[in-house]
Amino acid sequence: AAMAARCRLAARFHHIHGSNIRLDASHTQATRVESFANGLCFSQEPLAPGQIFLVEIEEKELGWCGHLRVGLTAHDPQSLEVVPEYSLPDLVNMGDTWVFAITRNHNRVVVEGAEVQAQGRPWEPFLLIERVRIPRDTLVGRSRPGRYSHILDDLYKMNVLPATARRSRIGVLYAPQPDGTADMHIVINGEDMGPSARGLPATRPLYAVIDVFASTKSVRVIPVDYGFPSLQMLCRLVIQKHIVHRLAIDGLDLPPLLKSFCQHE
Repeated sequence: AAMAARCRLAARFHHIHGSNIRLDASHTQATRVESFANGLCFSQEPLAPGQIFLVEIEEKELGWCGHLRVGLTAHDPQSLEVVPEYSLPDLVNMGDTWVFAITRNHNRVVVEGAEVQAQGRPWEPFLLIERVRIPRDTLVGRSRPGRYSHILDDLYKMNVLPATARRSRIGVLYAPQPDGTADMHIVINGEDMGPSARGLPATRPLYAVIDVFASTKSVRVIPVDYGFPSLQMLCRLVIQKHIVHRLAIDGLDLPPLLKSFCQHE
């Protein structure tokens, strides 16, 4: 229960962020309002071991080169005199920060000499990263509510989305190691990219870093349930059970924030 409560707290953006970022009322959507930089965001709380901080790309902006940047930092956002303009290299150069740029082929890396496997695989309900077990269904994006959503959602499960596309879901977590350090993992559309960085100080609080950079304009935090589902999650399940399609949510007499939560699984 304590783990579940902590995860719900961290599934929001910190009120400290880059000067070009605007947060919505729930602190779950971050939008860069101008330029291509000063889009740095952090998780509201340090992550627990094995807890994923997951975001979905909601809006893109043409005309810029570069994409979302994701990682972890041991710096408490409250301690920053000024939020750096960039995660790479500014925040990383401060030390105790590990950030990587997400590219179009980030989850399509082929080892030289290896055979290219066909896209799609049997759908497994959980993603296993060392001793971490995450419901895979939450890690995969949904199409915009529409007539063909059910078809597109099945395609998304086959991981056909480019890493930088709208609806892609990208997460970061750390997995503690026997020597007292931790490995950082980046997860893209339900696929673990493997350790992106090793030797992180697992004994120190580690915050997620999301840099809404260049062609990525807006992202939304996607909550991931650990343990018992929250009351908010249970409400969403009841609402979705009694509607024919996600399009119908717009016509319900519900608060806007709850409608948005029900539509953005």
